Amino acid sequence: MKLRVSAVQYHLHTIQSFEEFAKQAEHYVKTAEEFGTEFLLFPEFFTTQLLSIGNEQGEALPIQDLPSFTEAYRNLFSKLAAQANMHIIAGTHVTERNGKLYNTAHLFYPDGQIAEQPKLHITPTEVHEWNMAAGDGVQVFETEKGTIAMLTCYDIEFPEIVRMVKAKGADVIFCPSCTDDRHGFHRVRYTSHARAIENQVYVVTTGTVGSLPTVDFMRGNFGQAAIITPNDVPFPPQGILVQGEINDDMIVTADLDLQLLYEVRERGSVTTWRDRRTDLYPDWE
Repeated sequence: MKLRVSAVQYHLHTIQSFEEFAKQAEHYVKTAEEFGTEFLLFPEFFTTQLLSIGNEQGEALPIQDLPSFTEAYRNLFSKLAAQANMHIIAGTHVTERNGKLYNTAHLFYPDGQIAEQPKLHITPTEVHEWNMAAGDGVQVFETEKGTIAMLTCYDIEFPEIVRMVKAKGADVIFCPSCTDDRHGFHRVRYTSHARAIENQVYVVTTGTVGSLPTVDFMRGNFGQAAIITPNDVPFPPQGILVQGEINDDMIVTADLDLQLLYEVRERGSVTTWRDRRTDLYPDWE
């Protein structure tokens, strides 16, 4: 089984309306469609661009207002997924449930289904500045091209959670990210490589680029998309199928061959998934 995936290095800049946001999203989807993409990944927190629309006083909207765009966001990406016949992992969007804010990854299926995965590990900024709550469960998602998981940014830095989704059958981890400097970017990037090696899975990651000068904590963005493989003979030596140019507005695309994963798990130079010591550290499902 093969699937073609693309990842968007989404350019953040000040906008005046939801329609501007919609046109930018549509541009990326249509670009990916021209490449025959089947799964398209947007970054974490890319919908914070909507906060730059501002209020009547010209001030950026607060994070608490972002859930008010949820219905429009869901309608937009449901429409785009159906029109392009594409699975769209539309980054993350801040949702509200029972008075709490969640940083929620969304998967839009071509047939209209929508799946959600709240971020499980919350950074200090998300907790103290934006009063975010952590998700309380992890899922995997079945598609016609295989089983995937959505683990957002900081989540990929915790090996236990990736072991869990692999144990549940995920072969591809989509990791939308948003980092404001090189340190944060490399934490996510290096641990994405580690998780691909440990679990013999593909990791597709991307981040925001550009700047939102009026939106607190979104003024700086350091991002690069990458499609990451295990480090073994069937794959590129550095474990990178493709990567973008750092901080450029662009899309990267590559084909994932799931059969290669199954082969290296059985006959690879190392067989890290098969050789894990579940007698010492079980797979918590």
